[in-house]
Amino acid sequence: MKYRFPTFILILILSFGLSLQSSAQTSSADILTGADRTKEYLPLLKGKRVVLIVNQTSEINGTLLPDTLLKLGINVVKIFSPEHGFRGNADAGAHVKNGIDAQTGLQVISLYGDNKKPKAEQLKDIDILVYDLQDVGARFYTYISTLQYAMEACGEQGKPIIVLDRPNPLGFIIDGPVLEKSNQSFVGMQSIPVVYGMTAGEYAKMLIGEKRLSSKAPKLTVIPCDNYTHKSLYELPVSPSPNLKNMTAIYLYPSLCFFEGTVVSIGRGTTMPFQQFGNPMLKSYSYKFMPQSMTGATDPPLKNQDCYGKLIADNTKDALSAIDGKIQIKWLLEAYNNYPDKEKFFNNFFIKLAGTDKLQKQIQQGFSEDEIRKGWEPDLTKFKVIRKKYLLYKE
Repeated sequence: MKYRFPTFILILILSFGLSLQSSAQTSSADILTGADRTKEYLPLLKGKRVVLIVNQTSEINGTLLPDTLLKLGINVVKIFSPEHGFRGNADAGAHVKNGIDAQTGLQVISLYGDNKKPKAEQLKDIDILVYDLQDVGARFYTYISTLQYAMEACGEQGKPIIVLDRPNPLGFIIDGPVLEKSNQSFVGMQSIPVVYGMTAGEYAKMLIGEKRLSSKAPKLTVIPCDNYTHKSLYELPVSPSPNLKNMTAIYLYPSLCFFEGTVVSIGRGTTMPFQQFGNPMLKSYSYKFMPQSMTGATDPPLKNQDCYGKLIADNTKDALSAIDGKIQIKWLLEAYNNYPDKEKFFNNFFIKLAGTDKLQKQIQQGFSEDEIRKGWEPDLTKFKVIRKKYLLYKE
């Protein structure tokens, strides 16, 4: 006699499995960014003089936000651009000049170099500021610093700010050392972990809610994403900066960026930046690459030198597997242990990237990866409690 598995139990099992799958991942095509949801914010811009903080990632269906808003009759007065410029092709840290955008005829003012914070005279002829930048969710990626300065400027000048939210491609990770206030800089302005698991809109709400602005709080409106959760594996439609060319690099970025504070290259000046590491003196490795001058890396570290090291991943699947849901410091420890002149391994930028001097000291003293990670746990636990208060999306 054949045993019949009850149909209703089978349906329950299948439904549960589908529910888990859909909650774990949402297709990028199903996600609407804040910018996509024009009906939610156009009424707030009608009849107003508008300034935008935007770059090449600020698009709606392939059209840049300034072009879209102008076609819809919005009075866009000027554009502020972050690090890498409005078109996003400048080197990291490079001086970006002010100018006129050829497409729109709008004035473009750089919020980098000696003008990181909008000045009072730059805001006097506007009624409202709109922030729309695709971030990658790492503390040392400077767009959240630009956001903070913009919020403070708006608070001082009594101007409202709208954040058109975008997904955080690393929104499922909270990890790394929490920044100590004594090490604040433009690559780390707040006491948050290296990877903090918040969108720009959530982060802006936290800055106000936790009273972390140096000014009074501006009137903030966040236009949230739709169909996004912190478990979504969101694929960026546009590269956010010249050396984060693909999702492979974006997933590896928080782990490999520490090398920017050392003598080791992460492949700027190659076709695979932030996917590999190497140095001419790491000759125990067989893998090698040679940095060369190119757009976005005109004078890369170790230019025209053979750099021996390791390729971490050349595709998204392998990158996700390599990071294993956290920041990986094993590659940093490995390179340090293999480098022959350890006194010259670190430079002054490392402490700014780490947000603390403890990590460098622990590596130099021979701490294991587990010992280092355990030291992060108390501050990470405290941050997670704060973060949870400002989440707009499901975990």
